[in-house]
Amino acid sequence: MPQALFNGIVIAESDETVVVEGNHYFPPESINQEFFSETQSYNTTCPWKGLASYYDVEVEGQRAQAVAWTYRDPSQAASNIKDHVAFYPKVRIEGAPRRGLFSR
Repeated sequence: MPQALFNGIVIAESDETVVVEGNHYFPPESINQEFFSETQSYNTTCPWKGLASYYDVEVEGQRAQAVAWTYRDPSQAASNIKDHVAFYPKVRIEGAPRRGLFSR
């Protein structure tokens, strides 16, 4: 089962990740919210997915800023990842190989 780990702690876990461009997008219900806080002043735009919002992650005093992102209102082409959360490499993904562009 794919897991997202930060500072040695599982912060997300799901058999239902969606892989887009090599990133595992975890369903919102699989995220352990106690470790996440919204990054208020940082957003990016993907030409085909839309506006991304970011989260900081903190586990046992170790914090990574804007290390996770989500698309709350994605384009129709990316509707399958609405509200799912993906991570930059500071968060380690274990338990699943990186797969194709639109794998499930």
